[in-house]
Amino acid sequence: MPDTNRLPRPIVDNWDWQAAGACRGMDSDGFFHPAAERTKARRARIEAAKAVCKSCPVIRQCLDHALEVREAYGIWGGRSEDERAEMLGLRSLRYPAARVGRPAGQAVSAG
Repeated sequence: MPDTNRLPRPIVDNWDWQAAGACRGMDSDGFFHPAAERTKARRARIEAAKAVCKSCPVIRQCLDHALEVREAYGIWGGRSEDERAEMLGLRSLRYPAARVGRPAGQAVSAG
């Protein structure tokens, strides 16, 4: 669950980028893992979701949003939960604790 205190105010300008997303109107199941998903199926689902993200005109805004509010689940901005946690210096977005050698929340450039 994202930290709702980090969410932008409900002003259309903060959210209008979502209307241009390549994933708009798609079944969200492809971007979020089901319970008990196995490793092979998980990898395939993640790669399929990232393929959609590659052509997305708002991939940067999507990733920025996910990092700012610490979206704990799903593929956002072409990055998985684990990849986003790594970028923020966390072991996990679900159970945030700093990784050794870097303060928690210190983002790494997505470059």
